[in-house]
Amino acid sequence: MDLDIIELSRLQFAMTVLFHFIFVPLTIGLSIIVAIMETVYVMTNRPIWRQMTKFWGTLFGINFAIGVGTGITMEFQFGMNWAYYSQYVGDIFGAPLAIEGLMAFFLEATFVGLFFFGWDKLSKVKHLMVAWLVAIGSNFSALWILIANGWMQSPVGAEFNPMTMRMEMTSFFDVLFNEVAQVKFVHTVSAGYVTASVFVLGVSCWYLLRGRHVEMARRSITIASSFGLFAAVSVVVLGDESGYAAGHSQKMKLAAMEAMWETEPAPAGFTLVGWPDQESHETHFAVHIPYVMGLIGTRSLTGEIPGINDLIKEAEDHIRTGIVAYDAMIKIRSDRHNISPQVQEQFDSHKKYLGYALLLKAYVDDPREATEEQIIKASLDTVPNVWIVFWSFRIMVAVGFTLLGVLLYFFFVGSFRRGAFPRWALRMGLLVIPLPWLAAQLGWVVAEMGRQPWTVDGVLPTALSVSELSQTQLWITIVIYFLVYSVLFYFAFGLMMKYIRKGPFEEVDETNKWMANHKKRLNGNDGNNIVITPGE
Repeated sequence: MDLDIIELSRLQFAMTVLFHFIFVPLTIGLSIIVAIMETVYVMTNRPIWRQMTKFWGTLFGINFAIGVGTGITMEFQFGMNWAYYSQYVGDIFGAPLAIEGLMAFFLEATFVGLFFFGWDKLSKVKHLMVAWLVAIGSNFSALWILIANGWMQSPVGAEFNPMTMRMEMTSFFDVLFNEVAQVKFVHTVSAGYVTASVFVLGVSCWYLLRGRHVEMARRSITIASSFGLFAAVSVVVLGDESGYAAGHSQKMKLAAMEAMWETEPAPAGFTLVGWPDQESHETHFAVHIPYVMGLIGTRSLTGEIPGINDLIKEAEDHIRTGIVAYDAMIKIRSDRHNISPQVQEQFDSHKKYLGYALLLKAYVDDPREATEEQIIKASLDTVPNVWIVFWSFRIMVAVGFTLLGVLLYFFFVGSFRRGAFPRWALRMGLLVIPLPWLAAQLGWVVAEMGRQPWTVDGVLPTALSVSELSQTQLWITIVIYFLVYSVLFYFAFGLMMKYIRKGPFEEVDETNKWMANHKKRLNGNDGNNIVITPGE
């Protein structure tokens, strides 16, 4: 297969995934925040909380609609651009996708309609139930998608059948409770909560800077900072858990994230910064923090984290073992009705590394005919782009801790300083709005680039997963996707900005009433501080 076809297929899928993931985290997070606001409305019966629920719910609805459209496009791409992948692992990968559509998406989509059109037709309690069902559906969608993706990172509960030339599920329980999938789900969902919290916080800061919708904005800041702070702490904790999971299921990815070329004595240090050089297998100007990586990757002071060079040698051994499995597979398929016990035993004892033999398909049609040089080249292919993985991870972590600090500040000032936010702080809250998306996109880059050269780690190389398409066909679809997605983003962003500028719908002139009743409590505004008194 022409390498350009592989790269173009990856480019197209990366473009659609990253565009889709602009909307996913905000949808997940806003669904919970909106449900929390409506819960407060039902408990207090204060109309301003209903007003807030409808306003933020409108922004959720716009984001949800675009996210659904781009998500459907992604699923079609499995058949269009990744046909062999779909055939090879469709029995496992397709199951969580089907459940997501039948359980989560239908649940979410059905109750979204009731949420927007049921305000005057349902009781308050019933409408609140609808809001929470929308939120649950949004999170369930993420669960099943990440179970599918988690299986690609750590393919458990499945075996290769040489008769059908497909991976077949052996344990749905193992797929469902895959350690990598569960950690990815909670980590990704928590990142979505942070994204929505920072979005609500930033928009509310914009209102306060302009003295508009002050009552709604201050309450929104209270919800966003407290919920977002909890979520940000979860992201940090679960990011550490992701590192631990990678330490024993995706060792090459972890080594690439650290640009760790040689195995270090336990416990390994964390490389704070450096300049990875993939040609010389060195990291120049590296600054290390002792012990940290060993604790993250092994939860001990004695466990070693293997370096990239040792993992390359290990991959070379796996390739040789895989060739034995490939030879047995060919013999089984050549005489299906008279399989000797010796051949079956040969296949069963080596099949775990069959995927490594398939890496040789990039150099030779029959892996059994591979030369020593080709085996060495294939083992080197198991190293992802270290520079991209290394720096994407560090920027993501830096952004994450920045957001943690911002949310902690707003929570502290709002809770213990009577909400006296300086104008510089409100501007900061507005300026950090894009940062959660940057961190989320980089997280996907680390996860997906770190898995290369595999579509399914250790099972199916990316080079074998693509459809038989021409470069022209791929370029045409890439250009079409780019144009369509640009238009979608323009309209989505325009609609969001339109409703943000417009502000909440004033059903009974609610803001003016609350401003009049509590005017005396908005004190101490000297032009530099905007005082927001808590407790109402």
